[in-house]
Amino acid sequence: MRVALATCAHEVDPDAGLLVGALEDLGVDARLEVWNDEGVDWDQYELTVVRSTWDYTSQREAFLAWARSLARVANPYEALEYSSDKRYLFDLAARGHRIVPTRLVSVGETPTFYDVDFVVKPCVGAGSIDADRYAPSEGERASAHVARLHESGRDALIQPYVVSVDDVGETGLVFLAGEFSHAMVKAAMLNVAPDTRDRLYRAERMSRGHADPAALALARAVLEEVGFDLTYARVDLVPTPEGWAVMELELVEPALFLAYDDAAPARLARAILAHLSPR
Repeated sequence: MRVALATCAHEVDPDAGLLVGALEDLGVDARLEVWNDEGVDWDQYELTVVRSTWDYTSQREAFLAWARSLARVANPYEALEYSSDKRYLFDLAARGHRIVPTRLVSVGETPTFYDVDFVVKPCVGAGSIDADRYAPSEGERASAHVARLHESGRDALIQPYVVSVDDVGETGLVFLAGEFSHAMVKAAMLNVAPDTRDRLYRAERMSRGHADPAALALARAVLEEVGFDLTYARVDLVPTPEGWAVMELELVEPALFLAYDDAAPARLARAILAHLSPR
């Protein structure tokens, strides 16, 4: 059995070695392949698992065309399409799930900002790339940020800055084969020096966390609601005065932080193996 682990050029996924080893323990021949390398014969693999394709955000349509061309891909194409554009937040809100308040500023529209500290980010983005925090008095600078996104053909999102992130960080809940695996805490990213956050996939300050029951219940409800057959998922949540809120639903290429849980690599390998059967 052969599996391709789709990655990108020039970036090293710290989970890759652990996952390859866990798959080998199950008798699966796993190879890292760059998703947009035209020399790769994807048909030689029984399954392609999207893992660290962190550069897809600058070429989303090409990425989706590639994923659509694959005979078998995990996560499924429908999940990749849905989660690769943060407009999914409005869908989650319409379904009754609490999200961080969000305004969409499509290309050509004039932004309106919150009267508290706020964040400008692209609709299609990974990590915290091209996202920044502004004070209410910085409307001119924030407008220039939106204009730069629009000039590159990208729609923008505006969200109030969640101040609890500075104290307790974001909670990332990792699910493998639909089951909760482990929790992580990511410290605030928009209050650190640019040289630690301006790479393709911004350096993250991570630590092992715990799953608050209310946060876990929200994450499970969201995953059940979207209804995809997911090999992996990460739901990022933040505490607000109203309760836990979804910051992001990561179904494309989330870091899963396998090194923080000794059993996680084997869990993910088993989830991948479950998808393998004769064509």
